[in-house]
Amino acid sequence: MVKKVTEASQVVAEAVKLCRPAVIPVYPITPQTHIPERISDFVDAGNFKCEMIYVESEHSAISAAIGSSATGVRTYTATASQGLALMHEILHVVSGMRLPIVMNVANRALSAPINIWNDHQDSMNARDTSWIQIYVESAQEALDATIQAFKIAEDKKVQLPVMVCLDGFTLSHVYEPVDIPSQKEVDKYLPKFKPQISLDGKPQTLGPIGYPADFMGFKLQQHVAMNNSKAIIKKANNDFNKLFKRSYGDGLLEPYKLKDAEIVFLGSGTICGTAREVIDKLRKKGIKVGMCKVRTFRPFPEQELIKACGNAKSLVVFDRAVSFGHKGPLFSEIQSAFADQKKSPIIHSFIAGLGGYDVTLDHFETAFMDAKTSKTPITKWLYER
Repeated sequence: MVKKVTEASQVVAEAVKLCRPAVIPVYPITPQTHIPERISDFVDAGNFKCEMIYVESEHSAISAAIGSSATGVRTYTATASQGLALMHEILHVVSGMRLPIVMNVANRALSAPINIWNDHQDSMNARDTSWIQIYVESAQEALDATIQAFKIAEDKKVQLPVMVCLDGFTLSHVYEPVDIPSQKEVDKYLPKFKPQISLDGKPQTLGPIGYPADFMGFKLQQHVAMNNSKAIIKKANNDFNKLFKRSYGDGLLEPYKLKDAEIVFLGSGTICGTAREVIDKLRKKGIKVGMCKVRTFRPFPEQELIKACGNAKSLVVFDRAVSFGHKGPLFSEIQSAFADQKKSPIIHSFIAGLGGYDVTLDHFETAFMDAKTSKTPITKWLYER
């Protein structure tokens, strides 16, 4: 284990190298570019034996990833924003073919207008593509989650692709202290890739026509695999903790001063660090606030969420994305989770930080205090001009 202060994108590249993928098709897009640039440095220096494929678009990158993964080798790629949008039709193909590709997404707003700063609209748009989605808060978590992602994706009970989402610039370009494990440690945690699917010369078909009599059955298998992944994510997190002495809640949700909290913040990514500051401040004033960080948006940890937050009086949900004409996607999922419960907290919806708009300590404190006094659900955009 080596401790260093370095950029989160560099840390992700270190994690990828430690996981030993054999093929990395990639196309640069801000703010993801530092990840493949650093990986390329490793390859050029002879420190990383893999085949990097430099393609003409993100659509080509994910298409090439299908080809390499289908031949039975560990495969990785990365993208952001419009790049992820360009991949969209192929994302469905990857999951439908049950290929365990891992991809980092440096979250960035979607155009128009052109915006290179952070929100979660890009990955939230991909929520129904049958990719597992993990959202990280820190450089350390970005490294750890990237390593865990390969273990989760390649599990026999899952066999689904995983995207690990880190906030663009707000995290991807930030320097933080990080513990980087040794190759020997990662090899102990992540075994050599044993593909469940491999075009190795034996007669088989990948991606055939799905006639109506069978198509729904294939989709049901994906749905079951996604639900199965909850237990595998928990196990991957627990196994990681045993070896590296770091864990993130149960792998699905991460609590912070949650046990006696009457008002609970729910969100994903770097804003959770800001929430911790406000929670500590209000706790000193005797206000019982806490946080339940949502690490996995897919699979959505519905029962775990009900158990963790069911006794709270109010839930304060911050979304860095919006379903236009409705509310935030995270809010909608949480509201749905509690819909059939006899006892439910008041659930408040706040849209925050779109396109890199600052999410401040004051925004959190105001939201917490509004939730403390309001007896009805609040729906609000945290935006002032």
